[in-house]
Amino acid sequence: MAIISPTITTNDPAVYEINLREFLEFAPRIQIDITDGVLAPSQTLTLNQLYWPKRDERTCSVDLHLMLNNPADWLDQIVSLQPDKVILHAESINASEQLPLLFQQLRHFDIVPGVALLPATKPGDVSELITLSDSVLIFGGHLGYQGGAADLSQLEKIGEIKAINSSAMLEWDGGANKTNVAQIAGAGIDQINVGSAISNASNRQAAYDELVKLVI
Repeated sequence: MAIISPTITTNDPAVYEINLREFLEFAPRIQIDITDGVLAPSQTLTLNQLYWPKRDERTCSVDLHLMLNNPADWLDQIVSLQPDKVILHAESINASEQLPLLFQQLRHFDIVPGVALLPATKPGDVSELITLSDSVLIFGGHLGYQGGAADLSQLEKIGEIKAINSSAMLEWDGGANKTNVAQIAGAGIDQINVGSAISNASNRQAAYDELVKLVI
């Protein structure tokens, strides 16, 4: 059974507040997307604008997907937010040198470290980062935006990733909806991060519940 995780991708504090409050009510896991306008062309809220209940006050796990070119600049803010997991990009600046150290620092604060791969990135080219990660996110959408089509050919990376790190959680992000979540889950993905298929629904909890049923 794959985990369905609603995502929040916005530059509007009011939209963030509404989505966060609603998703915390029904989803056991949510993902917050943050971009910097460099690695991803869009600009969301910054880490300084984020908030959610502290670990001992929430039942929902909160993940951060950081589409940041230089995530090391934001380590203090990341740690202060107490996320459960942080996904960093293999395509960020000096990733081969920067991310291993960041992974160590995140683990020190009981934050699960993960790495995201853009469509053009081959797992074999970033095998060290995959080996060091507890979670690997396969990206198959439009980076920094919700509502794009899913590039399901990216599922072909699953076998190579498992050969590099068989214990890592496998995640999918990009264009997931009711027409394809069963296929994504069936391919071996453990967590499917879903944007517009939930956030644009007239009844978000009903949309979430329908997706959950499709991946059982």
